[in-house]
Amino acid sequence: MTRGGSTAAGRPSLVRAPVGVLLGTVTGAAGLALICLGWPALLVPAARPAAGRVVARLAALERRRLARWYGHESAGEGGLGFVAARALVGTFAGYACFNALFLAVLLLLGGLWDLVRGGSEPVPVTLPGVRVVTSSGALGLTAGLAALTLTALLTLAAAALDRAVAARFLGPDRQERLRRRVAELTASRTGIVRAVDDERRRIERDLHDGVQQRGVALAMLLGRARHQITSDGAASGEAGRARAAELIDQAYTESRRLLDELRGVAWRIYPTALDELGLRAALDGAAERAGVPVTVHYGLAGRPVAEVETALYFVAREAITNAVKHAAARDILVVLSEDERTVSVAISDDGRGGADPAGGGLSGLARRVRALDGELSVHSPPGGPTKVTATLPKAPACG
Repeated sequence: MTRGGSTAAGRPSLVRAPVGVLLGTVTGAAGLALICLGWPALLVPAARPAAGRVVARLAALERRRLARWYGHESAGEGGLGFVAARALVGTFAGYACFNALFLAVLLLLGGLWDLVRGGSEPVPVTLPGVRVVTSSGALGLTAGLAALTLTALLTLAAAALDRAVAARFLGPDRQERLRRRVAELTASRTGIVRAVDDERRRIERDLHDGVQQRGVALAMLLGRARHQITSDGAASGEAGRARAAELIDQAYTESRRLLDELRGVAWRIYPTALDELGLRAALDGAAERAGVPVTVHYGLAGRPVAEVETALYFVAREAITNAVKHAAARDILVVLSEDERTVSVAISDDGRGGADPAGGGLSGLARRVRALDGELSVHSPPGGPTKVTATLPKAPACG
C-alpha cells in the first residue's frame, strides 16, 4: 500500500474505494444540484464571482477526497467542467453501486432468514444434463453473494472512473508524474550518451580532416628543408640556401595554420571565454567567427547557471554554423530573453531553410536541451526563413 490507500499499481484498494465512492456520491449530488439550480447565476455578471467561489470550494473538496481515499494527488485546480463531470459520474456510479448493494443485502438476509426459521422451499434447478434440487434459502444466499461480488466490482469500476475523470481535468496524479519523470530521465540519459558519442565523432573528424592534414604538411615541408640543407653541396650554393629558406618559411606558415586549426578545434569543443567572460562574450566571439553579419540582442539580467549557460551557447553556435554552412544565410539574429522561470534563445536567419530537426547537429542539441527539462523547436520551411528556439528553466531539476 502507498500513501492515500492505493495499491502499488495505482488502483484504489477495496477497503477505501467504497468510502471514496460513498463520499463521491454525496459531492456528486451536491455538484448536480449546484449545476441544476445555480446555473442561472452564471448568466448574471454580478453573481458570477460568488458562483465561481462555490465551484472552487466544491472542486477543492473533490481534490481532498481524491487524495485521501484514492491517493490521487494532482496539481490541477479543476473548474466548472470538472465539477460537472464529477456530478454525473458520482451520482450515477453511486446510484448503481447502492442498488447493487441493496439487492445483495436483500438476497442475503432473505436467504439467511429462510434457513434460520426453516421455512425454505425446495427449488429445482435444471441445467443441461444436470438436475439439482436446492432450497430457496441456499439459492438466496448464493444470489446474494453473487450480487455482493458484483457490488465490489462496480465499486472498483466507479473508483477507477473517478480517477480517470480526475486525471482528465486535474492532470496526472503523483505516481503517474513520477513514472513519466523516470521515463523522461531514462530517455534523457540515453540521449546524453548518444550526444557524447556524436561529439566524440565530430572531434575525431575535425582532428583528422584539419589538424592531422596540417601536421602532415608541416612534417613534409620540414623534411624537404632538412633534405635540402643536408644534401651534398646544396647548402653551399646561393640557390640551395634560398630554397631551404623558402621551405622553412612555408613550414612556419603551415605551423601557424596548424595552431589556428588547433585553436578552432578547442573553441568548438568548449570556449574558455564562456567560463571566464560569460555568455555575452562567448556569443560575440561566435558572431565574429561566423563570416556573415550576426546581431546579438542580450536581454538577460544576469548570468544563468552554468549548465543552462552552456546549453544556450551551443544552441546558438550550432544554429549559426548551420545557417552559414547549409542555408547560405546572409544575416543572422540571436535574441536572448527571460521571464520569471525560464530563459530562452532564438536564432533567426534569412537562409534557404529546410533544416531537418532530426539531423545530427539539431538532434544532439535537442537531447542536450531535454536533459535540462527544456524544449527545442525548429521552424524552417523550404525557402526560409529559419528560426531555432530553445527554452530552458532557470533552475533545472536535479536529475
